[in-house]
Amino acid sequence: MSREILPVADQKQVRAYARRLTLKYPRRLTVALALHGLAAVSGLAVPWQLGRLVQDVQDGARVNVWIVGLAIGGFLLMQALLVRFAVLASSRLGERVLAELREEFVDRVLGLPLSTVERAGSGDLITRTSRDVDSLSRTVRHAVPETLIAIVTFAITIGALLLVSPLLTLPMLIAAPILWIATRWYLRRARDGYLRENAAYADMTEGLAETVEGARAVEALGLQRRRADRTDRDITASYAAERYTLGLRTVWFPAVELGYVLPVVVSLMVGGLFYINDWVTLAQVTAATLYAQQLIDPLDRFLMWIDELQVGGAAMSRLLGVANVPDDRTATGARPAGEHLEADDVRYAYRTGRDVLHGVSLTVAPGERLAMVGPSGAGKSTLGRLLAGIHGPRTGAVTVGDVPLVDLPLDDLRGHVALVTQEHHVFKGTLRDNLLIARPDATDDRVRQALAAVDALDWALALDDGLDTEVGSGGLAVSPAQAQQLALARLVLADPHTLVLDEATSLIDPRAARNLERSLAAVLEGRTVIAIAHRLYTAHDADRVAVVEDGTISELGSHDELVAQGGSYAALWSSWHGTPAPH
Repeated sequence: MSREILPVADQKQVRAYARRLTLKYPRRLTVALALHGLAAVSGLAVPWQLGRLVQDVQDGARVNVWIVGLAIGGFLLMQALLVRFAVLASSRLGERVLAELREEFVDRVLGLPLSTVERAGSGDLITRTSRDVDSLSRTVRHAVPETLIAIVTFAITIGALLLVSPLLTLPMLIAAPILWIATRWYLRRARDGYLRENAAYADMTEGLAETVEGARAVEALGLQRRRADRTDRDITASYAAERYTLGLRTVWFPAVELGYVLPVVVSLMVGGLFYINDWVTLAQVTAATLYAQQLIDPLDRFLMWIDELQVGGAAMSRLLGVANVPDDRTATGARPAGEHLEADDVRYAYRTGRDVLHGVSLTVAPGERLAMVGPSGAGKSTLGRLLAGIHGPRTGAVTVGDVPLVDLPLDDLRGHVALVTQEHHVFKGTLRDNLLIARPDATDDRVRQALAAVDALDWALALDDGLDTEVGSGGLAVSPAQAQQLALARLVLADPHTLVLDEATSLIDPRAARNLERSLAAVLEGRTVIAIAHRLYTAHDADRVAVVEDGTISELGSHDELVAQGGSYAALWSSWHGTPAPH
């Protein structure tokens, strides 16, 4: 299956979203900015007082050092308190914005079409939900507040400098061209560089995840060298992407540092010339030079956090890009007239021009138990996903009650057809929580009945805390077979009319799996069950068997009928069972 990277939002979309999310809390934003502004103003009093002190000393005036010292200390204490409350206010705003952004991102991810998730693979999505979310968290928690503080402080300091002497503001301009040109050069390249860096990291994550998940297959097929080479290529690509962004910073940072030093040096030199010519006073030169020195902090803070803003902007582009995934279905409002499931001349391709299903037609009656068997790679799982509405066919149609599955809203669809695969997940939480995902309003009696239906009630109640036992990450580690039983129990609770089971008992001991399937069949009496299986006793117990070969249904009939035909199914049964099938 080819991998398709998920979309990335453009800069216009990122700016619009950031503006909307920030301005959503105008009162909190105003309070934070006002506090930072007051803190900056209180900090400006110290250079002014020092300038007056130097002037008084030069003029020979009597100076009460204690009063000046107490005044300076008072303003510094006031600034410290204002900074404390300003940081607290901006941090609270940042956490609220970050929480909302995370919630929206989770909603977007959960709303992704499953077909898109499968085509994209796990690497890109894992990177977005982990590395990109972490990057954006740093940006929202630190970069955004620090940038706002820097802008407010810089603007107020420039205002104070103008009030001291507009003439002494001119030396500040010498750094403007250097900072503008260097920053402009950097910003033009940084976003694309960080996007490439994140994409390379996603490829590396994808490759490592595939290698770990398929470790047994890699070892059995002798693919160790090939997978190691793939990892080396991914690491090389990631290294090259990170080296590119590092190269941008090694050019930009020195230029910025030069822009910091020049204004202070020039202010002293030019201020001295202006003072010699009696254009300014010594107090003005002293205050202006100290203000020029004070400008370094907000300017440094602003420019340094710009780099983090580029990282955060790239991360936000990738997170928002999830919303740009087109829906794979459009609800028409049509209501199914019954529960009969039908595939009509269905074709499907994971890659353009390479169909894996070739004109498959199949009708499943309500309440029927259908088994699908055939060699690996024949198209059984793909057909199962189409019958469950996970994928829409390239051509043809899959309908329930004469309504195409892709015309039904997902919530409505899952009431008709549900899929359980051999892939399973145990969520962090209690055992009860893991089951209530399927039906939040289910009582404990319903939960126990569902566990009993999949032969899991005994071991579940034997746990120290029973249904309240914490499982998943950080909790009790259940076995793969038990996790598969939990997935089946969820299916029982969800109670759809049609179930598609894709090797849903593959991790359970064969004898226990046989008992489980019989117990499950009793609970699901009257439901339509489509079972994809390699264990042929599932086919033996089914009403009909569909043999899938090379993307088509080559044989269709009951177990006895197909054995009597002496075709592919009969050969499979004979090979698997070791003796002719009973009639």
